[in-house]
Amino acid sequence: MGAHISIPMYQRAVKQRYRLVGLKCSNCGQIIFPPKAGCKSCGALDNFTEVQLSGRGKIYSYTVIAGAGAPPEFSEEAAYRGAYPVVLVELEEGPRIIAQLTEPVPAEIKIGMPVEMVLRQIYTEEDVIRYGYKFKVLEGEK
Repeated sequence: MGAHISIPMYQRAVKQRYRLVGLKCSNCGQIIFPPKAGCKSCGALDNFTEVQLSGRGKIYSYTVIAGAGAPPEFSEEAAYRGAYPVVLVELEEGPRIIAQLTEPVPAEIKIGMPVEMVLRQIYTEEDVIRYGYKFKVLEGEK
């Protein structure tokens, strides 16, 4: 059993979860992802426009999660794969986001490796498959 996310809450996050849609602050130009109620740069509470993020970036940091350290919703994956990498990606537009790295995982993950967002299965809850973004290392960069 994984972390419960209600259907309405899940549906509200579809734009960010499937298409990497963020917000751009019209006051200072800061790109906000995932979307928040206010701009952390200038404090504006409204005046945002939606912006489509490219899904491209570089590995800023990473860790490898082993079975015992996996959150409950990823226990099935941890049992199947053993350990799996989770990366902090700095997107071309500036925001940093955390996601799993897809297979095939390079033998050696390096800070600065270029990556690209892909849509993949994240986990299953109550027989419902939850999809979202993961990142893959760009070809020729492994």
